[in-house]
Parts: sequence; structure tokens; C-alpha cells
Amino acid sequence: MLSRKTKYGIKALTYLAREEQNRPVPIARISNSENISRKFLESILLILRKAGFLGSKKGKGGGYFLLKEPSQIQIAAVYRILEGPIAMVPCVSLHFYEKCHDCPDEDACSVHNLMIQVRDNTLQILENKTLADII
Repeated sequence: MLSRKTKYGIKALTYLAREEQNRPVPIARISNSENISRKFLESILLILRKAGFLGSKKGKGGGYFLLKEPSQIQIAAVYRILEGPIAMVPCVSLHFYEKCHDCPDEDACSVHNLMIQVRDNTLQILENKTLADII
């Protein structure tokens, strides 16, 4: 399931991507427009800024803005920053792999094999979609 943090992060990024001339947008404007708690949105935008997706400007006329073109922001990268692993179980994760303690043989595990298919299909979508594709 997609967390509210990731959902709101994607909504905030799409809002910023629609801005003309990539001007700084105040948090309050994004919060009101997208119906996201301002305090929660601040924490999400800070994570996205630290990850290199956003820049910020303080003071009058300040706010957040995209550092990259929307076509260069892959949804899979945003998902991993905000949500963590894309895989539903750690034994099939490409970036956050962990062996399951209850599974002696991953190759023979029916759950493992099913979750590889789920992961691969999910990755197919998320890695081939950019912010530009969804705005």
C-alpha cells in the first residue's frame, strides 16, 4: 500500500511541475491546493530537497521549486526516497535485500517467486514513468 507520505510527495511534485517558469511556491499554497497538512508537507518537502529533487528560497517570494526538469524525475526514485523498498518482501528487493529467516531455499519458495513477478511488474511501471508523464 502506498503511504500518505509518498502520495502527498508525488502530489506536491506534480503541483510544482505545473508551475510556469519554475518559480518558488510557498508551502501554504501547495498545502491548500492539494489538501495536505502544512506541517506534514514541510517534512516531505525537506526530504525531497535533501534528496536533490527540490530547491528552496527563504523570505518574501520564497518557497520550493524543482531542481530538475519533470522529464528527468523518475517516479521510482521518488518512491524509494519517500517509501523505501519497492518490493513487498525484503528477499526480492533490489536495493534493500534481506534474506527471510523462515525460508531455507529462496529458489524453491513460491512466495519469493511470486513476489519477484510483482516487483518486476511494479518496477516496469515506476521506472518508465517520470513526473512529466503524470502531470
